[in-house]
Amino acid sequence: MNGFQIPLLQGSFEKEDAVRILTQMVDVKIRYHEDKIRETDNEEDIKMRETRIRQLQKDLHDIRSHILSTAGRVELKSHIQL
Repeated sequence: MNGFQIPLLQGSFEKEDAVRILTQMVDVKIRYHEDKIRETDNEEDIKMRETRIRQLQKDLHDIRSHILSTAGRVELKSHIQL
């Protein structure tokens, strides 16, 4: 199904709300990878997922710091596109 989109975020948010929303979204993705790690014995897959989790945690830390250091509201836009 090409061209299908789901808008997830679109708007202006207070900094604290933006951080909360992004944290919850990243937490869902981290839990997904943790669940997959528990389901497999494949060392290569586990290492890849552990690396991805660390990258998500770093990215979240970086974006939190950036958002909290800016003045005013934050514009967020996100969608899933197939």
